Amino acid sequence: MEIAVQCQNPTTDNSDCVVVGVYEGGILSPAATLVDLASGGALRTLLDTGDFTGDCGDTQLLYQVPGMAAARILVLGLGSHGKVKDSQFRKAALAAARALRGARVGRASLHLLDTPVIRRSAPACAKILVQAVTDAEYHFDRHKKPADAPQRPLSELRLSVSENDTAALAELQGAVAEAHATARAVAWTRDMANEPGNICTPTWLAEQAEAMAGRLGIKSTILGPDAMEALGMRLLLGVAHGSRQPPRLIILEYRGGAENQAPIVLVGKGITFDAGGISLKPADKMDEMKYDMCGGASALAAIQAAAELQLPLNIVTVVPASENLPDGQATKPGDVHKSMNGLSVEVVNTDAEGRLILADTLTYVERFEPDVVIDMATLTGACIIALGHQTAAVMGNNEGLVHDLIAAGRESMDRVWELPLFEEYQEQLKSPVADLSNVGGRPAGTITAACFLSRFTENYRWAHLDIAGVAWKSGEHKGATGRPVPLLVEYLLRRARQVA
Repeated sequence: MEIAVQCQNPTTDNSDCVVVGVYEGGILSPAATLVDLASGGALRTLLDTGDFTGDCGDTQLLYQVPGMAAARILVLGLGSHGKVKDSQFRKAALAAARALRGARVGRASLHLLDTPVIRRSAPACAKILVQAVTDAEYHFDRHKKPADAPQRPLSELRLSVSENDTAALAELQGAVAEAHATARAVAWTRDMANEPGNICTPTWLAEQAEAMAGRLGIKSTILGPDAMEALGMRLLLGVAHGSRQPPRLIILEYRGGAENQAPIVLVGKGITFDAGGISLKPADKMDEMKYDMCGGASALAAIQAAAELQLPLNIVTVVPASENLPDGQATKPGDVHKSMNGLSVEVVNTDAEGRLILADTLTYVERFEPDVVIDMATLTGACIIALGHQTAAVMGNNEGLVHDLIAAGRESMDRVWELPLFEEYQEQLKSPVADLSNVGGRPAGTITAACFLSRFTENYRWAHLDIAGVAWKSGEHKGATGRPVPLLVEYLLRRARQVA
């Protein structure tokens, strides 16, 4: 999809469809007012029928409106004038995007940047619009037979403004470029995660990472079981023992900053299918465990976006990839494995495998002498109980880093909430036979999982994102969401601005 910013009057805009906003109470936006005047009151006539109220997300498609260059006008409800929140603006934008898709529109212009949104600038609103449209356009149907009437994709999107202000246009174009790179990264994350486990294996995931890295000039290194054994990564290998698919450690290095700039390290959990190992999961919804690599996919996609935007940063992404299956050689509950940093771990529950592969990886990344390390993982069901499917959890050993991620999540609308990481929770990880247990019982499960990881992150600034509740959706609309890619890219953009 081509996305750009233009200075255009909606009446002379010759796109396939022009989108204008109307508020509750019959209040027309500036763009809608121009349409109404040029058409001899076509929008007022619509409002007088009472069929369109301006409620947030309402849509009405009008054809052959007099005085308009465009063949179609999509009237979009924006809610209460002066009280539009960012969440409502996104809801309206999604409704518009779905209406455009349903009408098989190929070229569309959104005249919506004249909408005042509480605590949001025009560039921020432009990002919300791009995010909404690309989200609505996404589909994953590569394993289905071709449709009898293929959906016509939206090939051209224009975000329109009324004033030809060079500086303002440049700022909007920059915001759109950032949002478009983020959208491509989100779509790639979703594509990888939506693939079934018989395709998305650790080897396949490594191949996708290598292909992307080669295209963008990112250094890639892939380690296999022999290299892991030499490094002493026995927690990662212990998880992989139950699978015939060999594990992979995917390492990507993007060098866009100064040679002496300490890198930002992104670590993502890459369990390409998680049956739970010997601690077998129930069959219900086990098919969704192909999404257990969403953290790894997000980490790979974030470095892709950084490279496409040529951010002046040094970034390293490391993804431990494995399956977690039951087998004659699989780790058994009660087994003890030694980690790369020397701590022994009693594996009380083999379904708490994500923290094991992350632990060795978090030790491995010390060699990069990182500025910060951020890991992301679909780690605990307890996180869903605590925060639902709306918000991810964040914890860490550095208050500044945690707050920076919260701020980036707020700006990107990919929100996270901090949970405590008090020392007292470490007591739950005590083991009678090893240095620590891999689980701490049901109470505070998300926190004790992060406590486990914290034992391997003492030599650098670190934050952990538990994305179990937000990485995918179940039910009729089952599929990966691409979160937390928007948060990660926004964090990287903010760091880049600090460097500049």
